[in-house]
Amino acid sequence: MSFLTKSCTVQVDTSKSTNISRRRLLQSASSLVVSFSLAPLSGSVLAATSGPFNSVKSVALDEVEGFIAVNANGTVSIFSGKVDLGTGIRTAISQIAAEELDVSLSQIDLIQGDTLLTPDQGPTFGSLSIQNGGMQIRQACATAREALKSVAAKEWGVSPSDITTKNGACYFGDKTLTYVVLVGLQPLKMKSDAKVALKAPANYAVVGKSVPRLDIPAKLTGEFTYIHDFKLPGMVHARVVRPSNLHASLISFDDSEVTKIPGFLQVVRDGNFLAVVASDEWAAITASKKLKVKWSEWEGLPEQKDLWTYVRNSKIAGVEDLQKVGNTQQVNLEGAQTVEATYDFAIHTHGSIGPSCAVAQWEDGRVTCWNASQQTHLLRKQLAQMLKLADDQVRCIYIDGAGCYGRNGHEDAAADAVLISKYVAKPVRVQWSRADEHGWDPKGPPSLYDYKGSIDKGGRVLSWESDAFMAERPKQISVTLLAADLAELPREAAHPGNIQQSLAVQYKLPNIRATAHYVKDTPFRPSWIRTPGRMQNTFGNECFLDELAAKANIDPFEYRLSYLDDPRGVECIQRVMKLANWRSAPAHSQQADKAKSDIVYGRGVSYIKYELVRTYIAVVADIELNKKTGVVRVKKFYVAHDCGQIINPDGLRNQIDGNVIQTVSRTLIEEVKFSRSMVTSLDWASYPILKFPGVPTVEIDLIDRPNEKPWGAGEPSAAVVPSAIANAIYDATGVRLRSVPITPAKVLQALKAVKSTKA
Repeated sequence: MSFLTKSCTVQVDTSKSTNISRRRLLQSASSLVVSFSLAPLSGSVLAATSGPFNSVKSVALDEVEGFIAVNANGTVSIFSGKVDLGTGIRTAISQIAAEELDVSLSQIDLIQGDTLLTPDQGPTFGSLSIQNGGMQIRQACATAREALKSVAAKEWGVSPSDITTKNGACYFGDKTLTYVVLVGLQPLKMKSDAKVALKAPANYAVVGKSVPRLDIPAKLTGEFTYIHDFKLPGMVHARVVRPSNLHASLISFDDSEVTKIPGFLQVVRDGNFLAVVASDEWAAITASKKLKVKWSEWEGLPEQKDLWTYVRNSKIAGVEDLQKVGNTQQVNLEGAQTVEATYDFAIHTHGSIGPSCAVAQWEDGRVTCWNASQQTHLLRKQLAQMLKLADDQVRCIYIDGAGCYGRNGHEDAAADAVLISKYVAKPVRVQWSRADEHGWDPKGPPSLYDYKGSIDKGGRVLSWESDAFMAERPKQISVTLLAADLAELPREAAHPGNIQQSLAVQYKLPNIRATAHYVKDTPFRPSWIRTPGRMQNTFGNECFLDELAAKANIDPFEYRLSYLDDPRGVECIQRVMKLANWRSAPAHSQQADKAKSDIVYGRGVSYIKYELVRTYIAVVADIELNKKTGVVRVKKFYVAHDCGQIINPDGLRNQIDGNVIQTVSRTLIEEVKFSRSMVTSLDWASYPILKFPGVPTVEIDLIDRPNEKPWGAGEPSAAVVPSAIANAIYDATGVRLRSVPITPAKVLQALKAVKSTKA
């Protein structure tokens, strides 16, 4: 185990230590000489120190030293490859480490997302930060704790089982040895033990408790360092001049006017990549607007009104049967009712409220990049590939930015800064504009679904068929760097993540066929946005199941329960029914007396076992709908949530609140608008998000299972929001809205269509 110290002078409190001679103490102190120097020790200051490129500590996933360092001042540094994107994992991971090491939370210093110092735990996505990343840290901490107990036991001549640990020290009777002294006696360079005894949940002091977020105080006072605040000596500012359309070629540029701007330094061009550099940001912005540029024309996008025809008729890269149960082609449909429906889910942008930003610096043929990427280790590989460097010639360091919930523009801003810095030989800061963010970040691709189901005379499901048209799913997870694309440098293909997940049906139905048709090309560079695919697939599945329940004239929750044999799933649904005071009845069956009112109310349900393997969510959405205006307002959301062991209940509630609020926005409002050549929704007026008056009340029932494994919570409760809202609209109106976003225009059109049909 390495040590981080402010100097070579080590102060060790030995007032309670026993059986340690002066000679042994000096030996232990000498082992605390600086391994690498960071002063003072904090994640934000760490980010400001580029330091050496040579490995100063292990970053191996299977080594204790990869995750932990005991410092001379008694604090413990935890090195996390997972980063806090605003979701609170900084606090939760610190709790996990403090609990397993038996130190106070204030003794934990979390260092995250530095490719030189932190293990590669994979990108911060998929709700895996606690489930995978946190558990790797838990195992390393438990291994360290048990090893420290063994060292103390050897010193005292007792069994390790006789040793207790607390407050960063080992105890036996009236004897005490601090971790600092113990590690000095025997450095802990060892493999993390997969079979190590973890602390019993009954003895938890920190995990399972609502601990205030560690980052909030500094954010409230303005002391917190965001990537936008980060500065380096001699740093210059740059703005990329974007093409006039998505696939334009740069014909020429004229910088005669920009050279007159105070602070302007130079223009950088590499192929179709064009940027201006200045001594300050405003000069760079001004120069980017005054630079005269001529681009080629291109109109290769479909008409927006023809998007779903474009998706359906696109070249298919491959077809995959994601689920096959029984045989849907051999079902006896005599006397059965058949239901068919098509659903679609629009193209979304990330809409990060703060624009992407990065700083890069080249030194001696190597580059350091400070950025808010959710995938610093993957970004390092992509930057190295783009620049034709070895991975160890690139260092990426995470600094908090605007929340992204998926691969937005952060990585592209990093590539911009790195490429420009190479040309100007100075530290370069690049901050995107709002038009950059909305126009050029990668998009959540469109999804289209065809469903066909049959039920018997008693309403029981006989068959279920789904055909989904979704973005191609290559084996390697990455999104093309925009700078590499424009400069025609080495790059990887883009894809949106494992978006096929959750298309398989989670209910015990006799005959199922769920098929994914992977579309070769999507209109925009595809990426993953919060709950990629799982939200869209659940929208189709849970709405269509509601359609079958309505056709069977059965309460939607009762219908779901009749096809579930998972006790945790059943409990989750029952808990939300109690929370919402649910009155069982078929959907829309209680609305007859309100048919003449302009304002109608409805309740919709949805349920998921995320990816069919983890985190159970059941929800009820209460909505009101104005039949004159078509405006839908979500008034209240009830959520029952079972993610196994809960690390921080308050943090988990924050996550669920955020999931619901953000996804209400995506369900009712958000949609990328575009012309034949590029995105046209380049600001908050053309791509609005939910405002405070539209935020629903969220009531939550957390189902804590302290003896179970912890699962993810960053995505699952978002997956069920669109389907619950759509099902609530049916309950209120008897009309099915099968297209997201559910805009007033779509509502009015659907109401009008039903009215004309009845007439």
